[in-house]
Amino acid sequence: METDDFSSFHQSGGASGSGGGGSGAGEESYDPMAYYRQQQQEMLRQATQHVQASQEEIQQAQQYAQQQEMRMDTSETAPDTPEPGGGRRRSRAAANQAKQALSMYNDNDQADVDGYDRPAIAPMRVSELGGGGGFSGLRARGRGRGRGRPPGASTSVMATRRNKVVVPGYGDEPTRRKPGRPRVLVTSEILPEDESSLYFIIRNGKASLQQVVDDWIDSYKADKNSALLSLMQFFISASGCKGRITADMQATMEHADIIRTMTEEFEEESGEYPLVTTGQFWKKFRQNFCEFIQILVKQCQYSIIYDQNLMDNVISLLTQLSDSQVRAFRHTATLAAMKLMTALVDVALTVSINLENTQRQYDSEQQNNRSSERLESLMTRRKELEENTDEIKNMLTYMFKSVFVHRYRDILPEIRSICMYEIGQWMKKYHTHFLDDFYLKYIGWTIHDKVGDVRLKCLQTLQPLYASEDLKGKLELFTSKFKERIVQMTLDKDFDVAVEAVKLVISILRFHRDMLNDKDCEHVYELVYSSHRAVAQAAGEFLNERLFLPDDELDPDLRTRRGKKRLPNTPLIRDLVQFFIESELHEHGAYLVDSLIESNPMMKDWECMTDLLLEEPGPQEDPLEDRQETSLIEIMVCCIRQAATGEPPVGRGPTRKLLSAKELKQVQDDKQSLTAHFIQTLPPLLKKYLPDPEKIANLLVIPQYFDLEIYTTSRQEKNLEALLMLIQEIVDKHSEKSVLEACAITLDKVCNDKFAIFSRCDVARSRLLDMVSNNYKEAIDEYMNLLIGKEEPNEDEMFKLVSSFKKVEVFSNCHNMNTWAIWENMFDVVIRFKDALVAREEMKIPLEAIKSAVCSCYYGLVWDQNQIENTTERNSTADDVMGLRAKLDRYMEVMKEVLLTDVQGDNSLKEEAFTSIADLLIFFKGRELSKNSVLAPLAFKPDESLHRQMNQFIQDHVFVEDEDEEQDDHTKIEELHKRRNLLASYCKLVVYNVFPTKSASDIFKHYVMFYNDYGDIIKITLGKARENNKVNCAKTMAQALILKFKEIQIIQDTLQINRQTVEFHSLKELAKRFAASFGLDCLKNRESVTQLHREGILYSVNPLENPNDPTGPPPNLAFLEITAEFTNKLLKQDKKVVLNYLDKRITNAVPTSHGEDWQPLHLYRNSLVHGEGDLPTITSKRPYTRKRKADDDDEEEEEQFFN
Repeated sequence: METDDFSSFHQSGGASGSGGGGSGAGEESYDPMAYYRQQQQEMLRQATQHVQASQEEIQQAQQYAQQQEMRMDTSETAPDTPEPGGGRRRSRAAANQAKQALSMYNDNDQADVDGYDRPAIAPMRVSELGGGGGFSGLRARGRGRGRGRPPGASTSVMATRRNKVVVPGYGDEPTRRKPGRPRVLVTSEILPEDESSLYFIIRNGKASLQQVVDDWIDSYKADKNSALLSLMQFFISASGCKGRITADMQATMEHADIIRTMTEEFEEESGEYPLVTTGQFWKKFRQNFCEFIQILVKQCQYSIIYDQNLMDNVISLLTQLSDSQVRAFRHTATLAAMKLMTALVDVALTVSINLENTQRQYDSEQQNNRSSERLESLMTRRKELEENTDEIKNMLTYMFKSVFVHRYRDILPEIRSICMYEIGQWMKKYHTHFLDDFYLKYIGWTIHDKVGDVRLKCLQTLQPLYASEDLKGKLELFTSKFKERIVQMTLDKDFDVAVEAVKLVISILRFHRDMLNDKDCEHVYELVYSSHRAVAQAAGEFLNERLFLPDDELDPDLRTRRGKKRLPNTPLIRDLVQFFIESELHEHGAYLVDSLIESNPMMKDWECMTDLLLEEPGPQEDPLEDRQETSLIEIMVCCIRQAATGEPPVGRGPTRKLLSAKELKQVQDDKQSLTAHFIQTLPPLLKKYLPDPEKIANLLVIPQYFDLEIYTTSRQEKNLEALLMLIQEIVDKHSEKSVLEACAITLDKVCNDKFAIFSRCDVARSRLLDMVSNNYKEAIDEYMNLLIGKEEPNEDEMFKLVSSFKKVEVFSNCHNMNTWAIWENMFDVVIRFKDALVAREEMKIPLEAIKSAVCSCYYGLVWDQNQIENTTERNSTADDVMGLRAKLDRYMEVMKEVLLTDVQGDNSLKEEAFTSIADLLIFFKGRELSKNSVLAPLAFKPDESLHRQMNQFIQDHVFVEDEDEEQDDHTKIEELHKRRNLLASYCKLVVYNVFPTKSASDIFKHYVMFYNDYGDIIKITLGKARENNKVNCAKTMAQALILKFKEIQIIQDTLQINRQTVEFHSLKELAKRFAASFGLDCLKNRESVTQLHREGILYSVNPLENPNDPTGPPPNLAFLEITAEFTNKLLKQDKKVVLNYLDKRITNAVPTSHGEDWQPLHLYRNSLVHGEGDLPTITSKRPYTRKRKADDDDEEEEEQFFN
């Protein structure tokens, strides 16, 4: 079927030859049989001439050889006589090749002559056309002179002519050369770059592309063959090939043979060629390359492209280049062919417009009964345009089938991407021809491509097609077939593809709304909570198109109960709230807001939101339910936070994004707008929802994003007073920690001494802290009196006590409450509780109150230190320092005792004590405080017992397996988060050198077993420890491996462990992880790695004697197999030193002792010897010897090297 298409293309093109070739008859008189007979006679004549010339060359070579032999006999020192014609001596290879050509012709002559009589061209597939015949085999022959071998010609004779090698210097006189046999010069020497070539000019931008094209057209009109040669060389050079096409090659060789010759000249060792080379220079060349092709076709569109020479040769060359096995040829030719098709599409559009105009003129003239000459002229013009249209369509069809059909599934993804991009251009521009299911199917098949960029190009191709109202009718079948796949691609692992897929679904929704069902839409709905911001925002656009559209059926004059007109966004915000509730992801409101805030203005319609909360619903409205009000407040606060900061929520976007000037201006405008609105509306909102802790906790966050200057500039002091009074009232009436924290942070934000409202806010803060302190004192006094009187406190009294402690804890975190002198009182409560625990007495103070007291005392110590540091010039500083040091010592002692006690099976108090100790050790770090002589007494250095306690706490409470399977996932996540915080607190002590690096060995040993839970924390700690001291870090790694090795010995209850167990393989995996952390720079880690080997060797040979078997290996010898994992991190010269160090502490086993127990030693030695040659082994009568004293010079040098 494809052959028929090409046959029609051949017939529409005129005579079979190009230019001056062919039979000379028109289309109606063309006779294929007559043409073949004519070509047969011509080829026989040429073959006869070829044989005669070959015989003459053989005779000349033989005569010349005889003369040379005679001269060599007479005088061996005589100079060489020049050969006939003034050339140098010719190789015998020419004569031998001529003989082969003659024999080849004699053997195959009859068979080839018989082949000419075949009546028709044999059918061929499109893939077969790419090899030898191609487009040129149908009309043009791919030669500059416009004549070539027809498909039935003798391949052997033509191959003989092409493969003949002519050596310069022999037989090259004009009298010796027969007509019709031009020489083919193929040279492999590197030629200087031609600065006048198209490739050089376009690559270096020596002239404008328009001027380059105009110059080329002028040269083409003057000499077609020369211009075609330069164009062919351009495509070859643009592929990165250094080969040159000569005029002789152009005249005598098929395109396939030229490409084969250029392939031999190609140097593709590096894999680099212009289209894939990086850099701005080559990027510009790629643009110029594509633009040159388009301008060339545009400038030639009126005549030259129809001359049956230019396009025939270019299409033939590109078709066969695109079928090359050389990637550079294939990539470059495919790009050129696809751009050529795009340019032809533009020409086809121009021709079709001209054809429509001509037809319109013809119809108009015919109706007006104008002269026949005018009608004939228009008819001729119309016929010419129709022929041109058919000609271009045939070119497009041929190139599509011979290039696109094969390359759209090329192994190279870049080529596949080119095909998908260009077919989209054709469909968009020339949709009457290309926007058809026959062409659309290729896109449908390719959207399953395994490479993301190819899938992306497919979606980008479809995007403008679906965005057009006029083209939707032609896409119905395609949409029904591939809609499911497009919806699935919204979840693509490549985020760019997912974004484009969502955009395409939006276009389908706009113009093919019935094609998407609810299930398809739900797939996209969920993406608004995606962690990737671009995907989420694209899904937000889908929501805007699907859900948040104005409803024309609603009453536009909807009013509240008191008559205020509802704003247009009211129904949309109601829909948003309902969507948020139904999504059941209430902790991720910030993600939903971030998806919509930049695309939907309702997200910043503050008045509409507050009206829904404050205004009573009108008669035609339904009131908001409690859950809807809570969700609306949460969404509103998230919108305020993002509008005032310009930062996306955690997990989306870069962690430190620098806002542009435009974004900063937008943020400032939004901040002023929301401040002006909520300064007035926040107090009424707080009053309305005062009893609801969840709503109040959210609403109290709003003032944290105010522009506080507006309170002064807008004279809103009255609203400020109302806000401060409401905060105090909320603190008095609520005890929920979330509400109290929101109050404390907001109060801290407004008490900023940079603003004029500071004095007013500071007075309100003092008043509030007075209330908190007095309530605490009253509650603790009443409660302790009850205990002294041996009365049983009721639930209300216990609640009041816990609430007062909690308020002190929360406000101590943000505000300095030491002025109210409650630290000693709280610490006394902690001491009483601790003493009761030690004495195993019942303590009736609630545990929650004790935890708050521990935290409050911790905050008090930190505030004291901060105050002393800021007032070091005061006379009382020394006394303050000694007083703070005494408080610190007392507090640390009590916390150490709390760590050792059990609290009714509840570890929360011990966790608070551990966190407080860890943080205080950082705050009162000795090295930092010792720089200031006044503060030096505050430097706290932990003793060994504290270090052991904290390490044991981590081992007992962090590195534990989850055994409670009944816990829900949420509880497990919270527990894991708590344990991660405890581990991070301990690791900070190592990173900041509060604890020595070696103390991290008990942490590092869990790296593999607990990798999923704590791997990131341990990895960062390992890196920071290496930054502090590489050698100490390496020794700590060795110690961690030794600890794990000892655990295996305990588990197996033997010193000689079994190396085939899971535990030992886990230990080897740990060693591999440690080794990988050293990186690839062995020189940088030289000292640390050698020290690690030293530690491993010393542990492996100590003790040297085996208590169970005096002739057996040392009990820890298996540890050498673990140490061998670090051998590849040693330098070559260090391996010899380590090997000598090993041999001086334990000799190698004698041959009779090569048992399984000694294998770790052999394995370790082999890893050190590898690549160093065969080093001698040390043998003795005993399998091993005792460690000698380091009293000789060599051993002293080794010890010095390791130390």
